[in-house]
Amino acid sequence: VQLQASGGGLVQAGGSLRLSCAASGRTFSSHDVGWFRQAPGKEREFAAGINWSGGRTFYADSVKGRFTISRDNAKNTVYLQMNSLKPEDTAVYYCASRERRPGVSSYYFREAGWYDYWGQGTLVTVSS
Repeated sequence: VQLQASGGGLVQAGGSLRLSCAASGRTFSSHDVGWFRQAPGKEREFAAGINWSGGRTFYADSVKGRFTISRDNAKNTVYLQMNSLKPEDTAVYYCASRERRPGVSSYYFREAGWYDYWGQGTLVTVSS
């Protein structure tokens, strides 16, 4: 599986962006997916996750209520809709995936080391 993240850009505080994570490979519909972000000088952190079917979603407290993760398995794509953006959301955003583990604890979705495949990242810059 190869992942391609896109949709980043420059936006004013309060604005919106939608990131896309497009995957090659027929097995992506059976993958759990996470979005992570890394701000300058900071460690990579979990933002949002979604299980293979879309039936379970997870969010970091810092983005809950503002970001929505979703997927379209027919298009092999996972989305991250980001609303009410803040300057502190500025970061490179990465999508990651791994073969599904039904019923796995949400803890694992938040761990970067749990994922096997990573996209190249897309830069989101939020100006104040």
